[in-house]
This record gives sequence, C-alpha cells and structure tokens, in this order.
Amino acid sequence: MFDVIVCGAGPAGAIAATVLARGGARVLMLDRARFPRPKLCGDTINPGAVAILRRLDLLRRVEPQAIDVRGMVVTGERGVSVRCEYGDAVRGLAIARRELDAALVEGAAEAGVRFEDGVLVRGALTDSNRGPARVRGVVIAGRDGRDVRVPAPLVIAADGRRSRLAISLGLARQPDHPRRWAAGAYFEGVTGMSALGEMHVRRGQYIGLASVPGGTTNVCVVVGQTPALRDPGALMAAALAGDPLLRPRFAMARRIAAPSVIGPLALDASSAGMPGLLLAGDASGFIDPMTGDGLRFAMRGGELAAAAALAALAGMACPHERLAHARRREFAGKWRFDRALRRVVDHPASLNAATLAAQAVPWILRRTIAFAGDVA
Repeated sequence: MFDVIVCGAGPAGAIAATVLARGGARVLMLDRARFPRPKLCGDTINPGAVAILRRLDLLRRVEPQAIDVRGMVVTGERGVSVRCEYGDAVRGLAIARRELDAALVEGAAEAGVRFEDGVLVRGALTDSNRGPARVRGVVIAGRDGRDVRVPAPLVIAADGRRSRLAISLGLARQPDHPRRWAAGAYFEGVTGMSALGEMHVRRGQYIGLASVPGGTTNVCVVVGQTPALRDPGALMAAALAGDPLLRPRFAMARRIAAPSVIGPLALDASSAGMPGLLLAGDASGFIDPMTGDGLRFAMRGGELAAAAALAALAGMACPHERLAHARRREFAGKWRFDRALRRVVDHPASLNAATLAAQAVPWILRRTIAFAGDVA
C-alpha cells in the first residue's frame, strides 16, 4: 500500500515524489514513457529553479551534465536588442531535458521512491458512493492489457499539459486562445552563441536559442496555428532564413536531429485538485514558454503539492484547498506577469508600443528579464 501515487516523472513529479519520500511517505511514481526519454524544451533552468535544486540537494546531480547560463539577450523588431547578465553570484543552467529528468528521477529513487516507467495511467480511481467524489487511487493499463486498480489515499497528477487525470475529472481544459505550437531541434555550427540565452520576439512568433552541452544549439520556434506545422523542419528553416538578425548566424549551421512539435501550448486549471487529488506541473496550468520560467513553476509547484500531501497524511483536511492557497501566494505575481507578456506578443499594437519603450528606456526590459529569471 502506498501513501501517495505520483503520476508523471518530469521535474514536478520527481521533485514532489522526492520531498514526499524524504518526509516519510511511501511513494509510487509512474510515467508512460521509458526513461531516459527526450522531450522538447528550451533546455534552460533559470536562477530561481537552480536555487530550488540547490536547496533540495539535487543540484549535485544536475551540474555535471550542464553548462552555465549567465543571462539573457532579448531582441525585437526595429533593431531592438537588450542584454541582461544575471551577475557574478547568479546563474542559470543549460541541460537537455533527457538528462535533467533522468537525474531528478535518480534523486527520487535515492530518496526511496518506487519508480515504474512505461506505465499508462488510464484515469482516476474514484469513489462517489457517499458524498462528493473522491480520488482513491489510479487505474493503470496492465501488462496483459487489462486495467489494474492501484489504491492510495492521495494522488498527485503531474502528467503534463494533456493530463489524463486533470482533464477527465473536469479540473483543466485547453482554452481556445491563445493557441501556440512549438517546433524545436538541435543545430551545430550556429555562430555568435554565448553563455547568454536568447529570445527573439517577432510579430506572430518568437524564437528561442540556447547553447547546450556538446557544443550544439537548442532552437525553438513558437508560432500560432498554421498549416506549416505539418512540416516543422521547413517551418523552422523559413523562420530562421526570414529573420535578418538570425539568417547570417545560421548560414553554415546544420540541423542534427529531426524536429519535434508540441502544442497547443495552453492548459487552464480551474482548481488545484479535489478530494484525494492534487495537481502539479503543467497539469496545474501550462506556462507559456516565452518567459523561460516554466521549469521553476514545475519544481516549486511540485514542492508545494508535496507539502500539502504531507500535511494531509498528518491529518490536515482539504489539502487541495491548502495547495490552491499556497499556489496563489507563491505564483500570483508571476501569473499576472506572464499574462501581460502574452497579451503584448498577441497584439501588434502592443508589441509596437513595447518595442518603442525598449528603445527609449532599455532598463525596463532588463528588469523584465531579471524578473522572468527570478533574479532578486
């Protein structure tokens, strides 16, 4: 019998499981993928997320496979370019998600978590015979194809922006707007790369670049819905070739892996859970990747879900309400910030105004970059 089942072994799930196991809980963590597994991501961890890893004594597992990120460069149209370095004592990290997730899963196993990959969670095991519905475990696909019921007093859904648990229980939905997709791939031979991450904001799209271990460059192009998504390689090539700033830097570059696509990049959660179930990571609301702080949301959200679960195991009532309060207290400022940036990018007039402001008073954009990176 497990005290908590964590569905999803990404950063949110792995950190929630680790904190729970260290707190004395018996934890089962499940993921449908086989680990280590690749995942489309910007591959950067901002300073706020690095601080969380350090505090949880998980940074030692991540650092050997990562390189430093010392700040950000943000460019816009009309030649706007603002550079923001975090400072000598502050840094982010760049690491492929394949390596990051594997390291965090290993940390969870070290803490005593039982991890099973290649397991499909079909849905929640609910009991609504008496009073309001309550989650009492999960239903998984057995090795022989039959459904298997796995009971537990608490379940944490950290199963991503297409969460089977959150969506099937009516706790989350994919909104009609905004609807963006990301196409990403690795390149070699990109010139002008440095220890700074890059975000190039253009009308209708933005392009993120980051140096990653091995001397390659992670490139992500984020666009609205378009037929061009049927051929992500051609979409990326057109975006890079059509950008006057980036075109010469990619003149001799070569894509070294097939591109992948994810989307739509949106999930709205109406609550932090329900009796017996807590949400964490993208399942609790997907964060637009433009700000680069999605991993910090995931890691801290995993911590908060674990704290609420431990309180519930100790006898505290309504852990999902406790978690909702903690998330509002922790994330409200960032939620408003992300929504504001999203509106700016979505509307040409707002983007023009922001471009003019960045030209006139670039320190505003520097402050914005620092805030997005959780730099004090």
